[in-house]
This record gives sequence, structure tokens and C-alpha cells, in this order.
Amino acid sequence: MAISTDPPSIALSPPPGAAIKDPPADLRWFVFILFFVFGGITSLNDVLIPKLKPLFTLNWAEAMTIQFAFFAAYFLVSLPAAAILKRLGYMRTAVVGLLTMMAACLLFIPASTSGLFGAFLGALFLLGAGITIVQVVANPLISMLGRLTFAQAFNSLGTTIFPFVGARLLLGALKDAPGPMTVLEETAYRAQETQVLVQAYAGLAAALLVVAAAVWLRRKRLVETAPPTQSILASFALLKQQRFAFGALCIFVYVGAEVSIASLSTNYLMEPRTLGLAAREAGQLLVFYWGGAMVGRFIGAAVLRMVRPDFVLLAAAMVAGALLVISALGAGPVAGYALLAIGFFNSIMFPTIFSLASEDLAEHRAEGSGLICMAIVGGAIVPLLTGLLADRAGLALALAAPFACYAVIAAFALFCARRKAAT
Repeated sequence: MAISTDPPSIALSPPPGAAIKDPPADLRWFVFILFFVFGGITSLNDVLIPKLKPLFTLNWAEAMTIQFAFFAAYFLVSLPAAAILKRLGYMRTAVVGLLTMMAACLLFIPASTSGLFGAFLGALFLLGAGITIVQVVANPLISMLGRLTFAQAFNSLGTTIFPFVGARLLLGALKDAPGPMTVLEETAYRAQETQVLVQAYAGLAAALLVVAAAVWLRRKRLVETAPPTQSILASFALLKQQRFAFGALCIFVYVGAEVSIASLSTNYLMEPRTLGLAAREAGQLLVFYWGGAMVGRFIGAAVLRMVRPDFVLLAAAMVAGALLVISALGAGPVAGYALLAIGFFNSIMFPTIFSLASEDLAEHRAEGSGLICMAIVGGAIVPLLTGLLADRAGLALALAAPFACYAVIAAFALFCARRKAAT
């Protein structure tokens, strides 16, 4: 009798919110790695903006289409990704997502050769699509594994490390353009200056291929049964609930504010009014923005055990808004580091908003989670609006856009607090 060398499989057919008892360590690490990868690659966009903006002589609205192309995938791909998950299961769908990300990274090669900004946007949209697929797999898995805090820590670790390394690799000084150029000369110049992007994303593609192969070899680790069919229209009906609809709006504006601030930060810290740094040094300081979010998640988890979540959310939103005002009206290190400090107060917002918004959903939390994922498209819309404002009024006054987002979040926290008092 042949002896199988495959590890024992684990049955997976849990209801929403149920945890797998004694999950194997390799399955946990698989999900942690997914969170690390999609968190890190997402935050690399913050380094791409100061790299591509001067190279293609973009204004701020045009530069923010980098985030628009990427985050639009969340809105367009979330539902198709859920359909793929239902058909293929968790592990095979994860492979589809990872290979999609790998293909997107390889598209940076022809994008560089073409010298066209639109080609980079196409690669970024496909990269966002792959990450959306992976996240649709990872979110329910980590919920069932009961390791949400550790997964968030790995996500934050990725968002902290990748921009720092990316700034060191990608934000060297651009060579001065050699005066007026023909179309062919301009294409060659841009191809030369984006070779560092090609090398970085080709390396990511190789790493993603290794992860995809490892997942494929372990694809029989889960024995899955299909979840019950749920109507998409029935999911959208949840938006009739005032609390959930307000919460979904808050996810939209929160992601938009977080992405807008990160997208502006490098150029903001390069301004003489703030720190006056070179691009590489300014980009490396993003480690404080994303690292603050990582530290804040652990501190916030302890605070939330002692203080009501609506109060914590209200305080975080008010402090974030105050820091934006201090940064916009201040100068020097105060203006620069006030902006970076917002990352710490962002840390608890997403899970707290999700928890408060989903409080009345009962057995419909899974459908609500899908709609919340679609609301991440705020990372496409709000940065674009912020860019338009920056073109008209400058970077300092453009901070009014994320300030308005935090005002909405504060209003939601007050709404939840009043409903709590009324009941």
C-alpha cells in the first residue's frame, strides 16, 4: 500500500465567524504571509508617486491616478473574486490571486519599455485585482483561524518595511532630462529611469511565483464544502440599515484619508516649508507613518478592552483631524512629523468601524464584510479629489480632504454613542 506524503487535510465548512479548532501551524503561516505580501505591495504605491510624478511631468490629480487604478480593483473585482472562491476553494483561489499579482509585476517591463504612463496604470490595476483576490481569500480564513491580531500585525509589518526599502531602491535622484527631446528620445529616457522599477517588480514577481508554487503544493490541505448561495442583491439590501450604511461610508472615507496622506507624504516632507528633504530621505520617513499604525494596533487592542469602541474611535478621529490642522498651519519639523503621527491614530479605525457597523447584522455579517471590502474603493476616489485640491491650492490646503474624512468618522462615532445611550 502506497503511503501518501501529503500532510493531513483539514475540513473547512465553518459558518461565518466560526473558528477552526487547533489549526495547523503551516496554515496559519500561509495566511500571515498573504497579509504581509498584500500589505507591503499596496504601500509601495506611496513610493511610486514621487518616482513617476516628475518623470512623466504629472500634476497631482494625474499622479493620484496611480492610487485610483490600484484601488478601483477592489470595487470591480471583489464580487468576481468571491465567485472564483466559491468555485475553486481557498487554496486554488489564492494561487489565482498570487499569479495575477506576479503577471502584473512582470507588466512593469513592457510599461518601462513603452515609456507610457498609461501602461504603468494598467499594470497597477491588474496588481490591485490580484491583491483583491488574495484578500477575499485571506479575510475569511483568518477569521476562522482566530488569529486576527497577528494577521493585522503582519499586514502592518509589510506596510512598514516595503516603503522604507522601496524608497532606498527607487527614489534616487532622477538624471536631468537632456533638454528638448524627440518622442523617441523621451521614451528612451523614461525607459532608462524606470529600469529600477523593472528590477524591483521583477524580483517581487519571482517571490510571488515561489509563494504561489508553495500554496499549490499544499492545495489539498483544506477539504472544503461550498458555502450556501447568497444573493448579491440581498447583500446590498443591508445598506438600508442606517448604522451599517454609515459605517460603510466611514470605511470609504477612512481608506481614502489614509491613502491620501501616505501618497502626499514624501513630496510634503520635501517642501522647504516642512523638512526640505531629498526624495529618498523623505520616502524613508514613511516608516514612521506605517510603523505608527503597527504599534498603534497593539496599544489600541489593549485600550479597546477597557474603553468603549465608539469613544476610542471618536478620540482617534478628533486627534487625527487636529494633527492635520497643526501640519497644514505649522512649519518645519512640527508640520512634517504631525502628518506622520496620524498613522498611529489610524491604527484602530478600520477594525473599530467594521465592528460598530456590523453590530446589528447578526447572521448577515459575511455579506456585510463583502460590501465593506467594496467600500475600500475610497482609496481610489478620495486621493483623486485630494490631488485636484493640491493642484489648485497646494499640498497644505489639500489636507482639507482627509480632514473632512475624519470629520465623517467622528460623526459616526457620535452616532453610535448616542444609539448606545438611547438603548
